[in-house]
Formats: sequence, structure tokens, C-alpha cells
Amino acid sequence: MNHVRIIGGLWRGRKIHFHPSVQLRPSLDAVRETLFNWLMFNVQDAVCLDAFAGSGALGFEALSRGAQLVVFIERERDAVAVLKKNIGILNARASTQVIHDSALHLLEKPAKQPFNVIFLDPPFGKDLLKQSLLAIQQNDFLMPEGYVYFEAEKNLALAEFVSVDWEVHRHKIMGEVQFGLLKLL
Repeated sequence: MNHVRIIGGLWRGRKIHFHPSVQLRPSLDAVRETLFNWLMFNVQDAVCLDAFAGSGALGFEALSRGAQLVVFIERERDAVAVLKKNIGILNARASTQVIHDSALHLLEKPAKQPFNVIFLDPPFGKDLLKQSLLAIQQNDFLMPEGYVYFEAEKNLALAEFVSVDWEVHRHKIMGEVQFGLLKLL
């Protein structure tokens, strides 16, 4: 079993475990620290979606920093089991929901509820960012003034997945990844 450390908030320093799947690539500590510095005033009491949840590092970090609710979507059965175990260990059942399904499959349906913050960190090289952003926009998943966080391989041009309907609010490259915050125009 592998683990990732929660950077800040209530659970600062706690380790969450994740299944050692070759598909899981938890966001680096430095990336998460930068992201949550950007979102400092937007996470408190927020309703968040951690699509392509994997280890759940982004969602757990949001909960640790005061998010009201995090919905985790993960398609890998083993990863879902570990997510649920971590939720139990952190006593976070009341502020979480875990959906065992494909994130893109759910995003392509009308939203049951909009979110303040959506975390998109899909597997690289599968064109899932572009499809996910289009589905989020078309199916009203984002609240007005909400943010979508994205993480992608460093060499992928923003124009390949960010349409003219989105504003790049923040963007940074760190190591082999690029990441940023998007807002709908």
C-alpha cells in the first residue's frame, strides 16, 4: 500500500493510503500546496467534486481545509475500497460521497447538483480533460464563480483541451506536469 500526506488543515500531516495501481498518480505535495494556496478562500464550506479521484488526495485535502462536501468518483474497484477505508479512518462519512463509476460517464449526464470546485486529474494521454471540460460546461456541473482544477502532462498545449468558453485563472508547470484553475466565461 502506498500513501500520500495531507498538506494542511485539520488533518495536516496525516497519511492516506492508496492502492498501488499503475494508473494512480497522486498529485505531488508541492502541486497540492500551490493549488490550495490559490483556493485558500474558495474551499471553506465548498461543495467539491473529485472526478478521477484515484487516491482521493485532492478531495481529502479540500475536506481537511473546511470543504462542506466532497463527492469522489472513481472507476477502479480497488481504489474505491481504499477511498472508503480512508473516509472511515478520518471519520468523514458525513461529508463525503463515493461513486464507483467512470467520471466521464457521470459528467456526460445532467448534474444532480453543481459544485464550487471540481478537481480533474485524469489519467494522462487519453484526451479525458477536453471531454470532461465540455461535459462540465454542457451539463451545468459548475456553480457560477466556481473553479475547475486541472492537471495534465507538461507538453500538452492548453489549446488542445481548454476551449474559448473557459478563462485560465491560474496556470503553472512543475516537473513533468502542468496544472491550473479554470473558470467559465
